[in-house]
Amino acid sequence: MMKTLQNEPAAPALLDRRDERVRHDDSLTGSIRAFWDRIRSGDLGSLPVIVGLAIIWTVFQALNPVFLSSANLVNMLFDCSTVGVISLGIVCILMVGEIDLSVGSVSGFASALVGVFWVNQGWPVVLAVLAAMIVGALIGSLYAFLFNRFGMPSFVSTLSGLLAVLGLQLYILGATGSINLPYGSWLVNFGQIMVMPDPVAYLLVALAGIAFFFASYRTSARRRAAGLSAKSTGGLSLRAVVITVGLEAVAFYLNQSRGIPWMFGLFVGLVVAMNYALTRTKWGRSMQAVGGNREAARRSGINVSRIYASAFVTCALLAATGGVLSAARLATASQQAGTGDVNLNAIAAAVIGGTSLFGGRGSAYSALLGIIVIQSIASGLTLLDLSSSLRYMITGAVLAVAVIVDSLARRSRISHGRA
Repeated sequence: MMKTLQNEPAAPALLDRRDERVRHDDSLTGSIRAFWDRIRSGDLGSLPVIVGLAIIWTVFQALNPVFLSSANLVNMLFDCSTVGVISLGIVCILMVGEIDLSVGSVSGFASALVGVFWVNQGWPVVLAVLAAMIVGALIGSLYAFLFNRFGMPSFVSTLSGLLAVLGLQLYILGATGSINLPYGSWLVNFGQIMVMPDPVAYLLVALAGIAFFFASYRTSARRRAAGLSAKSTGGLSLRAVVITVGLEAVAFYLNQSRGIPWMFGLFVGLVVAMNYALTRTKWGRSMQAVGGNREAARRSGINVSRIYASAFVTCALLAATGGVLSAARLATASQQAGTGDVNLNAIAAAVIGGTSLFGGRGSAYSALLGIIVIQSIASGLTLLDLSSSLRYMITGAVLAVAVIVDSLARRSRISHGRA
């Protein structure tokens, strides 16, 4: 009895200490300390790419004051959208530890299909776009079949697909080599001139801030109910207000020129939807599990083959979607579509944005941040009238740094038991 009485005060004491830790985490000092602990343990998140983007913008703005003008930024957003959608598919395939080297060819083939079906065959533009996207999904299904049924490495299957699909693109375009899309059509207008009205842009930004607050509040409430440390409602409100005001300021600045492109709005919408799928659904958790440890995921009851198939199909489908947007942007479907640096930029954007090449770690926002970095480099060098060779060298250097940072962060996570 005496021993029991001596142990009774321990429980309230433990509760008090836990409450103290929760209050400490709610404070500014606690938030800073938690952030620093995550950095030390290798959980860098988007910090490296944000720092790199700030450096790039500072350098190019100092060299050419036009770089951060609203007109140039609007053009950058138009250009980001096409390859950005392709890069979003690369994020999915990298999440499961695989790769797709044919996304450029698939995007070019999709643009060629739109031109052939719409212009040459007289199909309605909507049906032509849907047909191109379905063909992209079928190509991804073929890669999945080769991977799951025969164990063909994705590097080999998609490399052979790159050559085969490129041949199909050249074949259907024929001797002319290009098909001009009708100017004045809604698809071409969408890719070149359509922007959001100012009130719509401000409203969408405000809705994004509100959605961010409620999503964060829900997560915090769940953690608090489980007895874990959670951010205070006041802190979440302040963070949501700061983010909303910042985005409204960006929208106001862009509206000084043409405004925010609808095509970029579509890209951001796909990023948000993919982020929800990767972080809030069983499919997304299974993607991370398979990429982290395939055998452990299989033993836990996950249908590994189905997850791989969904990753290949999603990647090819988004590549085809990017090809359609590229055709709209250029108002043409040609033999050069999807070639050149499309593959490089799509894969580099995902990796530079923070998606791990080792699988299991990544975010849909990696595609958004990474393509902004790449397009910023391209735009800055164009304004400086420098050779495109420098763009390849600088982009390659940035990609190498991103992979090195990812490798070092992975080692740190392993040493801290967070891999």
